[in-house]
Amino acid sequence: MAELDALQLELVELRKRGSRSRPVVDVRVERRDQQPVTVDDCSRASRAIEARLDAGEIIGDRYVLEVSSPGVERQLRTAADWRRFVGQPANVLSEALGGRVEVEVVGVDGESGGESVTVRMPGGDERRVPLASIKEARLAFHWQR
Repeated sequence: MAELDALQLELVELRKRGSRSRPVVDVRVERRDQQPVTVDDCSRASRAIEARLDAGEIIGDRYVLEVSSPGVERQLRTAADWRRFVGQPANVLSEALGGRVEVEVVGVDGESGGESVTVRMPGGDERRVPLASIKEARLAFHWQR
């Protein structure tokens, strides 16, 4: 999205929910410099996205726009996401892993479109899984006391 590129922000997730008469557009962004997303970043992104939505007939004029960071349980979609979070725990859904399991991200290898992710299973063994076979993955967050 060119509006976010100009702000050095990257679109991580875009969801539309709500009703037909009052749609809610939920946008998650992160900074290209890997620094934490600030309230100012979200505000600038919101203004840029609103300008685009208001200029066209994409969604109508009675929408709600919510812009935020991906959060501590962000989705892992691309090989770059997986590389960035090596050493972190993730909740992964993949038949290759036997369903939904919490793993540690160990690494990523392969060429674009054919990447594999190496994860450490709860018992300590490592498994290599094609990125394309992962149905859903999110960072796992554990509250510490």
